[in-house]
Amino acid sequence: MKKHTNTGNKDTRSGFGAGLTELGKTNENVVALCADLTGSLKMDEFKENHPERFFQAGIAEANMIGMAAGMTIGGKIPFTGTFANFSTGRVYDQIRQSVAYSEKNVKICASHAGITLGEDGATHQILEDIGLMKMLPGMTVINTCDYNQTKAATIAIAKHHGPVYLRFGRPKVANFTPENQNFEIGKAVVLQEGTDVTIIATGHLVWEALLASEILMEHGISAEVINIHTIKPLDKDAILKSVAKTQCVVTAEEHNYLGGLGESVARVLAENAPTPQEFIATQDTFGESGTPAQLMDKYGLNADAIQKAALKVIART
Repeated sequence: MKKHTNTGNKDTRSGFGAGLTELGKTNENVVALCADLTGSLKMDEFKENHPERFFQAGIAEANMIGMAAGMTIGGKIPFTGTFANFSTGRVYDQIRQSVAYSEKNVKICASHAGITLGEDGATHQILEDIGLMKMLPGMTVINTCDYNQTKAATIAIAKHHGPVYLRFGRPKVANFTPENQNFEIGKAVVLQEGTDVTIIATGHLVWEALLASEILMEHGISAEVINIHTIKPLDKDAILKSVAKTQCVVTAEEHNYLGGLGESVARVLAENAPTPQEFIATQDTFGESGTPAQLMDKYGLNADAIQKAALKVIART
């Protein structure tokens, strides 16, 4: 089994900030808009280096999306930044009408996603944003797992023409993917090959999936771990190739099981190769206040829950 090394915990939102800073140096068409959360989104350096390309929209997220849509007409590549709840739920109509329907080249970048926002509680912890965004025709949906991957994804989406939803988080998490990786939209990454069960994870649950695979190996179970960073378009071939070997799958995400990665995988399996599946996700509930670690434990979004789900799904085969 390949050993994956955590090079040090770092927050994924800082990966976004680093990627945006790099784009500021290399692509003069990139502009940034923020809804009064410049520091939280780590957009300060871009603002300082390119004040003429930074636009503070204030606490007016709907207006920010409208501004961004308009800027694309002049050839600009706007990156909008605010919390995931405000990036999607608060402005869904504007995204649908002004961005998705018109196929505008807007990059909707959302921090503080999921329950790991922590103490701010349920009103800020959106757990349905992936579902909202993946249902919009033409919208690319990306959910990165660590600092390095978030930086690489931020740079990559500037080259992709069309609307993108880029989701990342607040807490410091394991940083384990390559520093100078080639981020390919729509291409899953097989982190570890296995024969007994497939574990498909996204975002903060990818590292937990790797930890779960180590626990399973102690019990003589070989787990294949796949990082699905792009939920739409979904890498169907990678999923089907893996389950052809293992005959069972666990999906893991920091999102409601309704509308998330798990449902997308289930559709692929139902259409092509019906396969036993277990879902690690929140169970149609809102979050609550607590530390990120406390909440991940309470809602069963950790390595222990993943390995137990793996044992359960193997027993179903």
